[in-house]
Amino acid sequence: MDVNERRGAIEDLVIRDGEVQFAQLALQFGVSEMTVRRDIEALSSAGVVRRISGGAIAHGGTAFEPSYGARAGRAAGPKAHIATTIVNLLSPGESVILDSGSTVASVAHAIQGRGLGLIVVTPSLTVASILADEPDTTVILTGGLVRPGELSLIGPEAERFLSQYNCDTYIAGISGIDPVRGLTEYHPQEAAVKRAAAAVARRIIVGADEAKFGRTHLVSVAPISDVEVVVTDASPEHPTIVELREQGANITFAEAESTPPGSSALG
Repeated sequence: MDVNERRGAIEDLVIRDGEVQFAQLALQFGVSEMTVRRDIEALSSAGVVRRISGGAIAHGGTAFEPSYGARAGRAAGPKAHIATTIVNLLSPGESVILDSGSTVASVAHAIQGRGLGLIVVTPSLTVASILADEPDTTVILTGGLVRPGELSLIGPEAERFLSQYNCDTYIAGISGIDPVRGLTEYHPQEAAVKRAAAAVARRIIVGADEAKFGRTHLVSVAPISDVEVVVTDASPEHPTIVELREQGANITFAEAESTPPGSSALG
């Protein structure tokens, strides 16, 4: 486990449990308490946790959203595998809405060099910049208010812009997936843009690393029944995955190696 993966795991523990102790983390990750203190200092500087005597606590509840930088550094390898698997589900010439967020930014990177000739509609300045010079790719950027840190476009203008289009696929990044609450997000305006995108797409593909499952955040986006496929690195035995599959959800498990086009493992 490298430093980014460890810090991402620590963040997950803080959000899940509310509070962690240096000694506990050092034992769990097999590192020194000094290393853990440096990890906590970095997460505190990023606005992810708040340091207290002997440990750290979460900033609070379902409304707390970790910074983009902290999320982008977490599970980078699994996100790349998820992204490759998602791109293998696309067909040349599709019109695709690419969401904001670190997982979908990985999808944009995975599109590069594939020669798919996509029409990409996106509320993400990051995604637009990744694909701006991609040959045979048309990038359409929504209007809206720039959200600092996230570099996503939000607000009524972004929602109205998306309502004009009819797209083949919406590739959604999401903060929480729960069998009862469905897809949820931290930020109300971010969630509203996601709902607008979902409303104009023929199918919805969700990319989510294991940390997203079993979590419910402040704002609802869509029920699981609206999603055609969820692509994840999570174990098939994850309790939330098991429950979702029992409900009929279609789950594709991303492999550590790139999966050839047309051979995704649907479950």
